[in-house]
Amino acid sequence: MTETHAPSAQGAPVPRDRAHDHGRTTIAGDVVAKIAGVAAREISGVHDFGTAPARAFGAFKGRLVGEDGVTRGIAVEVGERQAAVDIDLVVDYGVAIPDLAAAVREHVTTAVGQMCGLEVTEVNVAVDDVYLPSQDESSGMREGARVQ
Repeated sequence: MTETHAPSAQGAPVPRDRAHDHGRTTIAGDVVAKIAGVAAREISGVHDFGTAPARAFGAFKGRLVGEDGVTRGIAVEVGERQAAVDIDLVVDYGVAIPDLAAAVREHVTTAVGQMCGLEVTEVNVAVDDVYLPSQDESSGMREGARVQ
């Protein structure tokens, strides 16, 4: 958990509880993970998150408990003033992966910084898979061919 910060007159972050003496604000890691997950999903070319086993387990768990999986594939470390984010991605075929990773880093850094007041020290992007739209169609046709 972490404190949020207000900029001082010099622009350096000052913990809110020291600046105002009205109390302490903490932000849970799950909150930062959700913000990072939503921000990353907003980037065109991001298809899904998580490793193959995590996606399979997440789909099963989602059906059982109605969970949307917004934090699947997202890991965060949150300190008092900083956060680090690790993201496992599935990208759409044809997307330039280095450009996509840079866009995800920038968008996640901005979102977490604005919403949480944290300095994001790093956003590590691991591309776990490439989504091929033809895989859905061909796998369905293969199964259909076996059944017939």
